[in-house]
Amino acid sequence: MELVNPTVTNLIIFVLAIYVGYHVVWTVTPALHTPLMAVTNAISAIVIVGAMLAAALTETDLGKFMGTLAVALAAVNVFGGFLVTRRMLEMFKKKEKKAGGEKK
Repeated sequence: MELVNPTVTNLIIFVLAIYVGYHVVWTVTPALHTPLMAVTNAISAIVIVGAMLAAALTETDLGKFMGTLAVALAAVNVFGGFLVTRRMLEMFKKKEKKAGGEKK
């Protein structure tokens, strides 16, 4: 007989992960947001590979559907992360002066 139900343990770990993740993300300085997004994109790419393997190795239709859904959601996350990273990097570029005449 188990003292603690494994579902309760997993729920506690999930809630603690949300709490820690929230505080880690909100305490990041603005200068570190771009590297943090790059790392998040790399993690999502690993999730895509894992979801593809899970979808391929499952035998039920529900498993294949859930694996395909996981691949799609992780791909949207990666694509959106690259868009956000690109926009943030454009903010740090120096603006070029126009080649025409200067305003006085």
